[in-house]
Amino acid sequence: MSDEAENPGTETAGQGQSWSVRIIDLSGASEGDTVEVVKDFMDLMHANAYARAYVRDSIERCRVPGATSREVLESWMAFGENAEVVDAGDDGWKSSTELDDFVANRATPMERDWRAIDPRRLVDDDEIAGPPDDDEDDEDDENTHEVIRH
Repeated sequence: MSDEAENPGTETAGQGQSWSVRIIDLSGASEGDTVEVVKDFMDLMHANAYARAYVRDSIERCRVPGATSREVLESWMAFGENAEVVDAGDDGWKSSTELDDFVANRATPMERDWRAIDPRRLVDDDEIAGPPDDDEDDEDDENTHEVIRH
């Protein structure tokens, strides 16, 4: 079995690369440590931004009023979730590079909004455009309303 078959996502960007982010349960409550793998990011930058926002949100959910940075970090390590970009190597975002800043400073709502960039929620141009117009069929004329201006 080739290395590429064992590790999908090892192709270089622009050659069919599909980035994924692994969500990791730090509590040990789930079997294994991976809770889920989120797939189909547009590019590495998108996957990195998602992983960063996901961890930022997880840390904020572990923050309680009056907690010190150390207490926030301990809570996150015990109950939070980490995220890592699969097969990104040194180019992938790593929580360890920003943990100190994250626990010391509250995140803004925008910094923790991973849902807004979740590839499972993104739509393509065809979905935005809606169904194609069919000028040959005038069956919908009864549902068309004319705007009358005085």
